[in-house]
Amino acid sequence: MTIFKEKVDEEYLTVSEVKTLLEDVEADRAADEERELRYELARAIEHVNRFAHLDPEESRDLVEELLELEKVDATTAIKIADLLPQSRDELRAVYAQERYALSGDELDDVLNVVAKYV
Repeated sequence: MTIFKEKVDEEYLTVSEVKTLLEDVEADRAADEERELRYELARAIEHVNRFAHLDPEESRDLVEELLELEKVDATTAIKIADLLPQSRDELRAVYAQERYALSGDELDDVLNVVAKYV
């Protein structure tokens, strides 16, 4: 017997935005003494604490600004906001799975936007 789950909704979030959500979950769990943090949840909290470099508002602003560029879609903008690439090589790694490559000027445009937030 197989149980299938239906995907009701999907939303892409930056690591910084997830950090605020997990802080709320952690606070709820801490308020109830009988509930423990499961291993997966503890690891997720540790991960976002380590890798969230921007405030949630800043990361969302960065994503919005990246989406204004021609060759940046929503998932790529989220990846760029999470990784904050500093060089063309780092940015090319983000685009390695895409069907297209960015020109030098397009790479520089993206890096200029990221540089405003770093």
